Amino acid sequence: MKKNVVTIAGGGSGYTPGILLTVLKFKEEFPLKEIRLYDIDEQRNSDMGIIVDFLLKKQRPDVKLTVTQDPETAFTGCDFVFSQIRAGGMKMREKDEKIPLKYGLVGQETCGLGGFSYGMRSMKSFLEMVGFIEKYAPNAWILNYTNPESIIAESVRRKFPNIKIINACDQTISIEELLDKSFGYDRKNFIAQYYGLNHFGWYKEIYDVTRGKDILPEIIEKIKKQGLDVSGMEPSWAHTYNVMTDMVREFFPKYLPNNYLQYYLYEDRALEKENPNYTRANEVMDSRLKKIKDTVAEIKANPNLDTIDYATESHGLYIVEMAISILHNKNDRFMLIVPNKGAIPNLRPDAVVEIPCYVNAKGVEPVSMREGIPDLHKGMMEAQVAAEKLLVDAFFEHSYQKALEAFALNQTVPNATIAKKILNEFIEVNGDYWVELK
Repeated sequence: MKKNVVTIAGGGSGYTPGILLTVLKFKEEFPLKEIRLYDIDEQRNSDMGIIVDFLLKKQRPDVKLTVTQDPETAFTGCDFVFSQIRAGGMKMREKDEKIPLKYGLVGQETCGLGGFSYGMRSMKSFLEMVGFIEKYAPNAWILNYTNPESIIAESVRRKFPNIKIINACDQTISIEELLDKSFGYDRKNFIAQYYGLNHFGWYKEIYDVTRGKDILPEIIEKIKKQGLDVSGMEPSWAHTYNVMTDMVREFFPKYLPNNYLQYYLYEDRALEKENPNYTRANEVMDSRLKKIKDTVAEIKANPNLDTIDYATESHGLYIVEMAISILHNKNDRFMLIVPNKGAIPNLRPDAVVEIPCYVNAKGVEPVSMREGIPDLHKGMMEAQVAAEKLLVDAFFEHSYQKALEAFALNQTVPNATIAKKILNEFIEVNGDYWVELK
């Protein structure tokens, strides 16, 4: 079987070692010839190159490693692009989170106005990269983790309608793994019916193949009575899942919500634990990014180390399993972000939705939600879709008015006055990361 060339775009990310180790784990199913790390941040890419080189020498010295800032070198002849780029890095994420908090609104990297700020940066950087891929590797599959996924998917759909891309988010995997941990299930036995937008959805059914029935009603009752097991989690994530438990108990008697819905429905509780001077971005800088620096120093001080503190994880497994399903035409099932096109029949067809899909050599085949969705969910999704489409309009049309409309319509925003103040501040701090708005 042909050996594959994989380019990790955003190669300096702290998630890169987990992705690599997962690829190496599937030696037979996913034969590997070369790993390329591509990142515009030379220092971060160089640091990660040291870590990846160490792992390859320990496990697969036959695999070539390329570390580059040059798109032609990164993409020419590659088979897969695993994308996890973060335009502006953690410093701009910090601004995305702290500026809305200054006005008493949710400060979060993908939700609310921080997510819209990040979306404007991501569209500019991501579409430029897709242009490089179209030029240098037109037959490559792009498996995308870059956020905000719905906004990225909508912008790519408009500019590169024929590019081979699959947009995926592993948050549903995290939720299902938490159900396993909390109540003793095995998510490998789940056939889930889920619908929504990225970080904005609901489980309608979780069919357990070993029990031959939908166990979602049972799961909801257990959550109501016992809560979710958040032991061992970072405090910010534990709070998120505790609020998710409250949503189930107080507002969703039949459906299991994505925990990110707290930012739209329980904004007051989401804000309770927020420190406007120390946000999730600061946590990541002090943990995941520091770990990279510490690991590089450890390798440099002792090149004969036996091991380093990185392992395979669900984040890496999800994207690698998609690649394997393409390579072997497996028709495995994933939650993916795709154009609606009637999959949710009572939702506008041009929405970009997150639903179950089968993945094979041809690409993605969505599962239809034949009977439609409830009005509450539909109404929330319609408003969010409209706001996101206005933001994408603003990007392509360089329209300040469309950006303002998008900000004002965002469901975390109480009025247009605050929307305009935050938009103006984001325009100033983002500078050339955004397109010019007129």
